[in-house]
Amino acid sequence: MTQLSDRVLNMATSATLAMAAKTRELKAEGKDIIGLSLGEPDFNTPDYIKDAAIQAINDNYNSYTPVDGYVELKDAIITKFKRDNNLNYKHSQIVVSTGAKQSLANIAAVMLNKGDEVILPCPYWVSYSDIVKLNEGVPVEVKTSIDNDFKLTPQQLEAAITPKTKMIWYSSPCNPSGSVYSKDELRALADVLQKYPNIIVVSDEIYEHINFIGGHASMAQFDDMFDRTVTVNGVSKAFAMTGWRIGYIGAPEVIARACTKMQGQITSGANCIAQRAVITALNESPSRVQFMIDEFKVRRELILGLLNDIEGFKTNVPEGAFYVFPDVSFFFGKTLKGQKIENATDFSLYLLEHANVATVTGVAFGSPDCIRISYAASQEQIIEAIKRIKEAVS
Repeated sequence: MTQLSDRVLNMATSATLAMAAKTRELKAEGKDIIGLSLGEPDFNTPDYIKDAAIQAINDNYNSYTPVDGYVELKDAIITKFKRDNNLNYKHSQIVVSTGAKQSLANIAAVMLNKGDEVILPCPYWVSYSDIVKLNEGVPVEVKTSIDNDFKLTPQQLEAAITPKTKMIWYSSPCNPSGSVYSKDELRALADVLQKYPNIIVVSDEIYEHINFIGGHASMAQFDDMFDRTVTVNGVSKAFAMTGWRIGYIGAPEVIARACTKMQGQITSGANCIAQRAVITALNESPSRVQFMIDEFKVRRELILGLLNDIEGFKTNVPEGAFYVFPDVSFFFGKTLKGQKIENATDFSLYLLEHANVATVTGVAFGSPDCIRISYAASQEQIIEAIKRIKEAVS
């Protein structure tokens, strides 16, 4: 009998990917499922980026790439960080990886020893907890409230810190809540961290440009936090390049070098054609993808208006990304069409079965009272999906 490792047996399956697979399976059976579970823009990659990839193929980019990324791509990343975030990184502080998820996995692998604690404000992106546990760290979940727009307060941060705290990981704009930390809110958290100089911050900024308040703030912008913050970003979301698999970090040099060392033994350098395309994506003005952000904002207003018309859905107004994260605890303990709803997982599965709409349980994000609904779908699909949900729960 094949004996699998405890490591993989104890690992959870990604809830978002599992729901996406279930959706594809039901569609293959002929069911009319509207998928609002996956964090993937429904736009095509812009032509100017595709043209750069075609040019790279014609220019015969087909060899192994440097483990930490092409120099020209690092140049583009450095330019982007300075232009968009007022961050000044050197080449030795940049590492390009096969998606921001690998960047996060690298960071955990090079930073965590057994028992090290990582503070995760809830809700957090679905893979944070298992990446931490895979590397023998201990996730410390800190509950936030929809009434506070799911944001960690300085008091909560202070209370969560122990002598074993090694890092804090957060995303802004946040997946799954869409919350965006302002400069003042980050400064207040940074003021707490000044008392604990050994704690490293991982700032996941993959949704940076999908921002409806006109400004993005990075933790690393503060001089007293720059040397202890790892800024994680990539091109999947804002540029509709999920399948191209390019992410990157700006980090203290010792962490960047360690991530390069780790990556050199796992995957080596990221895809050559994708890297050449990303050079163009980052060198061009972010205004070239503004049409997507404008459309996401329209959809946000649409879906919030529709959800607020359904009894039992408690919503706030997300300031970024393309998700709403309603509290659905109103339905817990109730019976819908003969099915007892005990928790958000039951409710999400109920919607899949009775409304033919795929969402994701908030349990996977550390927030068991909520579900995540993606509005990376057409306005017509959103209207039909919420109509189905309303009928299924009324």
